Amino acid sequence: MNLSNSIGIFDSGFGGLTVFKSIAKRLPNYNYIYLGDNARSPYGDHSFETVYQYTLECVEWLFKKGCPLVILACNTASAKALRNIQQLDLQKKYPNHRVLGVIRPTAEVIGTFTKTNAVGVLGTRGTVKSESYLIEINKFFPAVEVYQQSCPMWVPLIENGEHDQPGADYFVKKYADELLNQSADIDTILLACTHYPLLIPKISKYISPKIQLIPQGDIVANSLTDYLLRHPEIESKLDKQRKQLFYTTGDTQTFDAQASIFLGKKILSEKLKS
Repeated sequence: MNLSNSIGIFDSGFGGLTVFKSIAKRLPNYNYIYLGDNARSPYGDHSFETVYQYTLECVEWLFKKGCPLVILACNTASAKALRNIQQLDLQKKYPNHRVLGVIRPTAEVIGTFTKTNAVGVLGTRGTVKSESYLIEINKFFPAVEVYQQSCPMWVPLIENGEHDQPGADYFVKKYADELLNQSADIDTILLACTHYPLLIPKISKYISPKIQLIPQGDIVANSLTDYLLRHPEIESKLDKQRKQLFYTTGDTQTFDAQASIFLGKKILSEKLKS
C-alpha cells in the first residue's frame, strides 16, 4: 500500500511513536507514514556524521514515498542532522519539501513551565553533547538556567521492553539523582528523548512531586498545528484520508509488539524496501 502527500514521521526506533500519537490525535484527518530505523538504533552514541547520513537516508526515503513534510521525532537526529538537512540538502535538492525537528518547538515553550528558572534536561549522550537545548532555550528564555544529564541506558531498556521491570529502577534513579544533584532549584524536567515518556511512572518515584515532567508529544503536535496554519503552501499539499502506514528497517514482529505498547493499539508494519 502506498500513500501520497502524507506527513512523514521519522525516529531512530520506537520513541517517535510517542510524538506520532500526539500529532495524530491533534491532527487526525491527515495521512501519516512512520519510519523507525530500528536496525541501526539507538542513534545516541553515533557521531554527528553518522547520524546525519542515517537521517538523510531515511528522510529521502520518506520523500520518495510521497511525504512533502517530514518530522524528525528524534532528539538526536534533530540535534545532529536537522540543520545540515535544512540548509544543505533541502536547498540544493528538495526546495519544495520541508523537514522539522522537535528541539526548537520545545525550546520555544519550556521556559513557561518553570517558576524557579531552573530546567533539567534528560537526553541521550548525543543530544546532551550537542548542547542544542542550552543554545535554543537561551535564545527564548535567557534567564533560565539549564542543567543536562545524559541517560545512555534508558533507550536500550525501553527498546528491549525492560522499562517497566524492577531492573530498570537502578538506572532511572541513578540519572534522576545525577541531574537533581546539579541544582536544588530544578522544578521542571524536560524529557528530551521521545522514548522517555514510557519511563514517567518510574521517574516519578525518584523525584519530588513538585517537579514537573514535560514530555514532548503535545508540544510538537501544537507546534505542527501552528506551522500548517502559517504555511498553507505546505498544508495544501497534504491529503486527508485518515490513513496511516508504519515502516521499520528492523524486524516487523518486534516492531509491531513494541509499537503496541507505545500506541496502545495493534499495528502491522512493513519492512523498509529501498
